[in-house]
Amino acid sequence: MIRLRRLDAGAALAGALAAAGLLAAPSTGAAAPIVAPAAFGVGALAPLLIAHGVGAQVYECKADKGGAPAWTFREPVATLIQDGRTIGRHYAGPAWALDDGGVIHGKVVATLPGGAPDDIPILKLAVTDRSGAGVLKAARLALRLNTQGGALSGPCPALGALQAAPYSADYVFLP
Repeated sequence: MIRLRRLDAGAALAGALAAAGLLAAPSTGAAAPIVAPAAFGVGALAPLLIAHGVGAQVYECKADKGGAPAWTFREPVATLIQDGRTIGRHYAGPAWALDDGGVIHGKVVATLPGGAPDDIPILKLAVTDRSGAGVLKAARLALRLNTQGGALSGPCPALGALQAAPYSADYVFLP
């Protein structure tokens, strides 16, 4: 069974979110709301679930508009972790599947640059499809925050080649 967590339940995650300016510091012992980038327009919504994703962004070498080989994003492959325990996975779609049977798919509706050149962007995604039950049944939005790594640049060796770029991110699911 997946435990629901509020932002202040994970001190490390809350600290990282606060340091990134994405979490309002709690003034009492009460749960702190998410304060996402203003461009995301989500206000202060209480999360349904927060999970840390660890995996890779997979790229494929394809011809660009000029015919030259270039890395093109193909898909994410990540494990979703909460309290040191695997609770699901994130994969192409983009999709998130949890061990409680719930699956959601999303569509990017807003993007901001990651914190460093090698970091993939921060994303706001609208849930476009869902199946199963579980905690994600009520999710309308997913945020990808605190990205580290995952960007790939430089030449690719040959068309069709695949390359994985390790990354991590925090996924916040909102009603």
